[in-house]
Amino acid sequence: MRLVTFTPPDGPPRAGALLGDAVVDLAAAAALVIEDAESLRWDMLSLLRGDQDEVNLDTAADIVASVAQFAGDEMSGGLQIGGAAMLLPLAQVRLQAPLPRPSSLRDFYVFEQHVATARAQRGQKVPEEWYRIPAFYFSNHGAIYGPDDAISMPETEALDYELELACVIGRQGRNIHPDDAELFIAGYTIMNDWSARDIQGQEMRIGLGPAKGKDFATSLGPWIVTPDELEIYADDDGRLSLTMTARVNGVERSRGNAASMYYRFADMIAHASRDATLYPGDVLGSGTVGSGCLLELTAGYGPWLERGDDVELEITGLGTLRSTVV
Repeated sequence: MRLVTFTPPDGPPRAGALLGDAVVDLAAAAALVIEDAESLRWDMLSLLRGDQDEVNLDTAADIVASVAQFAGDEMSGGLQIGGAAMLLPLAQVRLQAPLPRPSSLRDFYVFEQHVATARAQRGQKVPEEWYRIPAFYFSNHGAIYGPDDAISMPETEALDYELELACVIGRQGRNIHPDDAELFIAGYTIMNDWSARDIQGQEMRIGLGPAKGKDFATSLGPWIVTPDELEIYADDDGRLSLTMTARVNGVERSRGNAASMYYRFADMIAHASRDATLYPGDVLGSGTVGSGCLLELTAGYGPWLERGDDVELEITGLGTLRSTVV
C-alpha cells in the first residue's frame, strides 16, 4: 500500500491510501468491511498504533481491496457510500505529510561517502567510532512539512537540502535484534532534512548539535510505502536498491542509491531500541546519501538555496517530494 494523509475538499485531514490515480478515504470506505465504523478514528498515527481494535494496517489493506473490487475498472474516483465519497480523484485532494506528527524523529548518518566527504572538507577523517555504531541525533518532530509545502527561509545564509530515505516504525519494541527488526517497519518514505549549514557549523564546533541548524523543518512524503511493495528492490542483506535523485529548479544536482548504506535499517532499529522503547509512528532517517546535498557538491562554500527555489527529491518506488523555499 501507499498510505497518505490528505485533506478532502470539505473536511479535516484523514488517513487514506492510493488506488490508481485516486485516494481511498479509509474512514468513508470502512463501512465496506467494518460494522459500526462511524465511531472510529482514521488518522495515520492511530492506524500505525492499532489502538482501536479494527483500525490497523491489515484492516486498511482489506478496505483498499474492497474498494478496488467495488470500483472495478473505474479507478478515477467519485465512488460514494452512504452519500460519502470513498474514492476521491487525487487532483481533488491535498496531500499532507503522510505522518504529520511523528512520535519521534531520529536521523542517522549511515552513508560513508557523505560522512567522508563532509569531514574531509574540515580536514578530518571518518572516526573509527563511526564504523562501530550507527550514530544518530534527535530532530524536531513538531516541525514536519509535506509534499508541495512551502518552506520558510530560516535565519541562515546557507540553506541546504538533504536527500534521505526514512522508515516508519509500526510496532512497539525494545532491545530489538537486527534479525527481527524488519518486522517493526510499517513502511518507507522520502525525507528532506533541511539544514542551515552556517548555524549547524557553529553548533558542531561547540560539540553539541545539530539542533537549531535543523530545528526549523523536515519534509516527509509524499506517502508511506509498505515493505511488501519494495521487496523487488531488496537484496539478501535487507538493503534496498533504490535510485535517489535531487533536482533544484528542474536541474539534477544529486544522484545516489540507498543500497550504498554502510548500515542497514535493521542495524539502525536495533541500535535505537537498545535500552529504549521504539513506538509506532517513530521515524528513522538514513542520513544523506552520498552527493545528496549542496554541502558536498560545493565543498561547503555554496551557492546555497534561495527564496523561490524548487527542490524535488525522488526515490525509486517512493515517488517525488517537492518543496518550494519562500
